[in-house]
Amino acid sequence: MTPTPGTPPTGPGRPRRPGRRLGAAAVAALLLAAVPAGAAVSADAVTPKSATGPQGQKLTVSATTGLDPAGAKIRVTGEGYGTTSGIYVALCKDNGANRVPSPCLGGADMSGGSKNSQWIVPKGDPYEGELALPFGPGGTFDVEIEIRSEGDGLDCADVPCSVVTRADHRASGDRTQDVRIPVTFAGREPGEPGGEGVDVPAGTVSYKPVAVFTSAGKPLDLLLHPDSKKLYVGADNIPDTADTDERGLYVLNPEDGKAESRITDAPGSTGALRASAAARISGPLPGDGVVYNYPLRGVGSAKAGDTAATGVWLAGSTITDIAPGTAPGTVLVAQGAKLSEIERATGTATRSLTLPGGTQFAADHARGAVWFSDFAAGKLHRVDLASFAVTASFDLPGTDSIAGFTEVDPASGAVWVGVNRSVLVFDATGKPVKTLVGKDLARDAAFDAAGGRAFVAWQDGGDLSDPANDNNGTLTVYDSTDFTPAAKDLSLPGNQTQLGAASLAVEPGGATVFVTSPAEGKITRLTRQVSPLVTQAPADRSVRAGEEVALTARAEGTPEPSVRWQVSTDGSQTWRELDGATEPVLTFTAKSAQDGYRYRAEFRNDVGTTRTAPVTLTVTEATGGDTGGGNGGSGDTTTGGATTGGDGSTGGDSDGDGDGSDGGTSTGASGSSGGSGSSAGSTGSTVGGGSVGGNTGAGTTSGGSLAATGITVISVTLLAAALLGGGLLIHRRARRRTSGLA
Repeated sequence: MTPTPGTPPTGPGRPRRPGRRLGAAAVAALLLAAVPAGAAVSADAVTPKSATGPQGQKLTVSATTGLDPAGAKIRVTGEGYGTTSGIYVALCKDNGANRVPSPCLGGADMSGGSKNSQWIVPKGDPYEGELALPFGPGGTFDVEIEIRSEGDGLDCADVPCSVVTRADHRASGDRTQDVRIPVTFAGREPGEPGGEGVDVPAGTVSYKPVAVFTSAGKPLDLLLHPDSKKLYVGADNIPDTADTDERGLYVLNPEDGKAESRITDAPGSTGALRASAAARISGPLPGDGVVYNYPLRGVGSAKAGDTAATGVWLAGSTITDIAPGTAPGTVLVAQGAKLSEIERATGTATRSLTLPGGTQFAADHARGAVWFSDFAAGKLHRVDLASFAVTASFDLPGTDSIAGFTEVDPASGAVWVGVNRSVLVFDATGKPVKTLVGKDLARDAAFDAAGGRAFVAWQDGGDLSDPANDNNGTLTVYDSTDFTPAAKDLSLPGNQTQLGAASLAVEPGGATVFVTSPAEGKITRLTRQVSPLVTQAPADRSVRAGEEVALTARAEGTPEPSVRWQVSTDGSQTWRELDGATEPVLTFTAKSAQDGYRYRAEFRNDVGTTRTAPVTLTVTEATGGDTGGGNGGSGDTTTGGATTGGDGSTGGDSDGDGDGSDGGTSTGASGSSGGSGSSAGSTGSTVGGGSVGGNTGAGTTSGGSLAATGITVISVTLLAAALLGGGLLIHRRARRRTSGLA
């Protein structure tokens, strides 16, 4: 917004001053003024809405719903504001009662020419003139601002927004000037799914650590078996527990981390069994079990309950990566820059290829490709699985330091390569499409193909002498199509890269994620949480007094959100919870006193709070007295010179008992309405030249004025016709409002 707290703006802006000729808008304001005190207007998008502030200020906004997200001009008027302090008028995030509305559209405009906000100050204020407008008589103002749904740190699709007044920067802590009128933009209309997130946007996804497993030594690699659902962990010894041999392949219960099995022995170079770590897991076996690499050149397989692995020892150099082969019983193996397909039963290479360089690869069997990373040379090679030949090479920028990972998204074939503090993403043809930058080292990635999500584990460098390191890693989640964040980043305390790279396993659907921390000798189990997202919201209701009202709201979230219904009796300025209203459907019998009340449902879970947009309840008088009192005679009703009602009542009988005691309104050119209504009769009003019976039963001629105010106005019908003839029709629906609590 224009000036920020504590910062007087400067500059040559020339905002409009109040008191200018408004033409048709002024006529529309006159029509609004003709509505009797206490009447409320409809919730149509083009109908103004008003709210009352803590010191009786009245704020009115010309349009509040269905606004154009790209930009809309709205008229904002106020009256009754204190003339001793300045205010801002702007679109801001609505943080609730007694909390400063912030951030606001427009940011810190230092030129004084912002169209997103207006600054109103007392007459004679030092800033009056080029920077700020003065209040009119009685603390009034009339300004126009331009608003849009997003900008300057504000996104009204994610957070509740209101057009507000608030004290200017010289009294930023003063909440007595806060008056708020909620607004919504097209696509976030009241009644639409989503809702207004309070502390986090509605439907925000995050991951919460729920368990730590320390039963698998120093975890190096993970695989969640798709059939048996067991968690396989390749592990080595933890340095500070050297007196205990913790090497091997572990089979864990993924719920509680208890070890169901541990395979420690595998065939060595002579074929004899020996204790071995499990370095890399290639993939699952049908039903249960995995194929894995054990140091230095072993390829083995084992499943839960086995006492030892079966395997072969390869000739040549150390195995640096492994993946499933193109046929049952084979694996793809990298031994430095040499890529081979090996028969697991014999260790025989059925075909081999030596690349220009590299140590790491990812296989995409669905598209017949292997992507081989040469981090030292900064190259990514595509190997065709059918011909076993390099078909293309691509640049890997920024790979002159720490190598991370190479993984393929099974859904799209995109190649994700972790390099230093970045992840480089290439499409299935090798075209660079995205670079994701993190604050830590990119160490592993895993994909939830069904949910379209990519998970990346970032590890801290672990060298605390480097200012860039803090010993904490990060888990990030991305939409694997457009690469936008798909969950809040999660800090991984203590997860640093000094003693090994972190690895990931993701449950199909993404509800559970496992991430290793070799330096700490632990596996953290994370579960997905989702803040409430409204799936069904109530709409405005118009009922007769005595009718049943049912408002329905539903939301989804993880954990399951609870619901509380709330009511506002002051135009959304303050809210209170309704006792016992904790079900998706709120039912009650409408009372006249509830006319104009606003209702909303608030959903809460451990992740956040989301509210439905406020809806307005319109309550009109019960039927039975709209056509005249039962005992009021049989006088005819005409317009322009006749008499309305007979002896004993004026207009209709609101309680339907026919005694004419409730007063009413007659409309005519020169007719009269008299009789002897009882003392319960209310003061009526006539527009256009009629007379009204008062509470003493004596007829009183108003001469075309609002009886309660003495203000003379033209016929509403004639005014509407005149506006229509001029190309403008303003429609307002007036209704009677009575005060009272729910």
